[in-house]
Amino acid sequence: MFRKRAALVGVTLVSVASAAFAQEGRGTAEQRAACAPDAFRLCIGYIPDPTGVEACLRQRRSDLSEACGAVFDQAAAAAASIRTMEARRHRGAKDEE
Repeated sequence: MFRKRAALVGVTLVSVASAAFAQEGRGTAEQRAACAPDAFRLCIGYIPDPTGVEACLRQRRSDLSEACGAVFDQAAAAAASIRTMEARRHRGAKDEE
């Protein structure tokens, strides 16, 4: 009986964490799978708020698993690339004036 209840609680928590990351396009299934264990371990108090979970994981960056850390590294690299492209576009618009 205890095992069934524990399994049900575990499945429910995984579902909630996955839903938290899935809302508002918060990462791919692979990214959510990489970070769900860290969300439960480090940020359970923020579940099911996806913004809160993400902020918590960013704050606890040094405590993240290698897999979840890689997700945040990739996101940071993508954001930097977008900022670089926008800066180039902005400079190009100024040069044309």
